[in-house]
Amino acid sequence: MKGSIGKTAAAAALAAAGAGAGAAEPPRVAVDIPPVQSLVSRVMQGAGAPAAVMPPGASPHDHALRPSEARRLDAAELVIWIGPDLTPWLEGAVETLAADAAVLTLSDVPGVRHLALREGAAFEAHDHGDGHDHGDGHDDGHGHDDGHGHDDDHGHETGGDHGHDHAGEDPHLWLDPANARAWLPAIAAALAEADPANAALYRANAAAGAAELEALEARVDAALAPARGKPFVVFHDAYHYFEARFGIEAAGAISVSDAAPPGAARVAAIRDTIERVDAVCIFTEPQFEPRLARRLAEGTGARIGVLDPLGAGLEPGPGLYPALIEGMAAGLADCLAR
Repeated sequence: MKGSIGKTAAAAALAAAGAGAGAAEPPRVAVDIPPVQSLVSRVMQGAGAPAAVMPPGASPHDHALRPSEARRLDAAELVIWIGPDLTPWLEGAVETLAADAAVLTLSDVPGVRHLALREGAAFEAHDHGDGHDHGDGHDDGHGHDDGHGHDDDHGHETGGDHGHDHAGEDPHLWLDPANARAWLPAIAAALAEADPANAALYRANAAAGAAELEALEARVDAALAPARGKPFVVFHDAYHYFEARFGIEAAGAISVSDAAPPGAARVAAIRDTIERVDAVCIFTEPQFEPRLARRLAEGTGARIGVLDPLGAGLEPGPGLYPALIEGMAAGLADCLAR
């Protein structure tokens, strides 16, 4: 969908919604991580805003739920989250505290690309095969498919039945903007079911947001051109979806997908990888101590860069997600293309 078409559709739907949309009470929505909060905020724009369960900067893999966060879940009429593979500590709370809420598990939305977890400190080149693409037509490189016309019929489940078994799959799905585009109509459908008076607004916002994300993909694809082919290592294995979407390959990760501290054998293996591939950059993250990355860089000539997969330093709201994706591209290009 082209941007101009998205704007026209949004304007028409808003006109059809009329003044009643602004008067309707939006549902109480709880979300898990800042990127999801941003996408839901984009769909709710003009009606309300979701409440984040996690504070900015917290790791989704091992966060301890605080009383104030539990209250947000308890008050929610709709919960939107990636799913238990990303936040296993949240699963029980969603099932108990939000037992009466509708639940949209984004990892179960049709059209979402799923990639397998990678094994070992060093990655095989072009290791983006998954076998779980749900017919979305996305290719394995950075040439975007043209199947952008995601419709609005993505249903959402209720309660604690999370559907598809994603065992062994990488849970960092939001780092592929095509996945985010697939989520927008599903988010709009869930919101429309909870709040029919604002249904036209939610669908219009989702359509406009999808057009914005398509334009974002094109900008990021161009920004990464000078960085492609330059070997680098990341702090933890969170970037597989971004790499697969934009055709840029990490050589390995210091830590595994859940960011658990690496053992001595993995540290030795990643050090060998850094030297073997002559890594240009080692990327740290704002959520974690960079000391180990700096030690691994000593004597190798590798530079230290920063990638933020959660938008810890960004302003929450509709603009966070595109700023996050563009910020990651800028961080890669700035370190690798020097």
